[in-house]
Amino acid sequence: MKIVDVVCSGGRTGFYFDDQRAIKRGAGHDGVFYVGEPVTEGFRAVRQAGESISVMLVLEDGQVAFGDCAAVQYSGAGGRDPLFLAEDFIPIIDKYIKPELVGKEANDFRGLCKMMEAIQVNGKRLHTAIRYGMSQAILDAVAKATGRLMCEVVADEYGCTVSETPIDIFTQSGDDRYNGADKMIIKGAQVLPHALINNVEDKLGKNGEKLEAYVAWLRDRILANRSSEDYLPVFHIDVYGTIGAIFGNNNYKAMADYIEKLGQIAKPFHLRIEGPMDCDCDRETQMIALAGLTKELDDRGCDVELVADEWCNTLEDIKLFADHKAGHMVQIKTPDLGGINNTIEAVLYCKEHGVGAYQGGTCNETDRSAQVCVHCAMATQPAQILAKPGMGVDEGYMIVYNEMNRIIALRKAKKNLKK
Repeated sequence: MKIVDVVCSGGRTGFYFDDQRAIKRGAGHDGVFYVGEPVTEGFRAVRQAGESISVMLVLEDGQVAFGDCAAVQYSGAGGRDPLFLAEDFIPIIDKYIKPELVGKEANDFRGLCKMMEAIQVNGKRLHTAIRYGMSQAILDAVAKATGRLMCEVVADEYGCTVSETPIDIFTQSGDDRYNGADKMIIKGAQVLPHALINNVEDKLGKNGEKLEAYVAWLRDRILANRSSEDYLPVFHIDVYGTIGAIFGNNNYKAMADYIEKLGQIAKPFHLRIEGPMDCDCDRETQMIALAGLTKELDDRGCDVELVADEWCNTLEDIKLFADHKAGHMVQIKTPDLGGINNTIEAVLYCKEHGVGAYQGGTCNETDRSAQVCVHCAMATQPAQILAKPGMGVDEGYMIVYNEMNRIIALRKAKKNLKK
């Protein structure tokens, strides 16, 4: 079945674009706004509305497949592509991608993605956000044209098995880390709370004391309010390099002492720390530092897991970090990898090499990109998947949880029909 048209519409995301560099330099809060001047190229303010582009592929039988182009909250930081604004990129899709897709048969997800990702504009690859949304639409088109679920297309083309049970969902709170945690406990989230520890003075504490207090509060909050003693969620806290900021990015002993202490405070819950240090300079420096801290914790027999994030953006980056054991788990930040075909390959690579695969993303996505990501996760079976978009907890969790259960119910019904 052929693709006969490509139609685009501008949209909003579930969160905002935030200038990470300005925040790290001390931009303050005024309600939802950040106070101060942006420092990253393209930003008009430290925080501005997130934008997306819906890409709709019209098939010759009238069906419409679609995906959403979206970029991460902290665009332009950590080696990522620049700010993604709809008015700048819809003309790119119309001029360079539409002519390549119209008339093509929607029967080969991997092949169509490879063709799309090879397109260059002025000698450069397409923005990661464009490749992200286009690949979602291509997957949906192939699924609709061949009468399969999107997860079944992924499983068939990559030799996977679609999970018959849900994948663990990781919920994120944003700055509302106390009320957000309560929502997560009520919903029974398996991994929580993210917590957005992105400032030393306000959130970590000059000696780490504020995060220690929060971990203790979270532990006690769950123990007092959980519906069953069987509820033992994983604590996954993103510290945005702030631990390295107070102890030194290469001071493995001091960082490990602190992380080990956090792990003890969290008991009986298991702890993961994402982004313990952020070496702003380059990927190699970040990888070496994270690998060094990972080894230090392992040599101590500490069970706290480290999660790679900054400077680990592309499929190539993820393979490098996995190969060098830079972290016990890697966040596969789906928009940063461009086409979701790369997300699929990244999850499979991590699993093959004994590294935890966290199929993540950003709060700054859309309901559609989240739904398509669920299909990829159900086929590749990572350790956990991010609830997205937004920081409100309930909305992102609902979107991911419900899509997962639709897949399970539909596949079960298909099996029953065949009996």
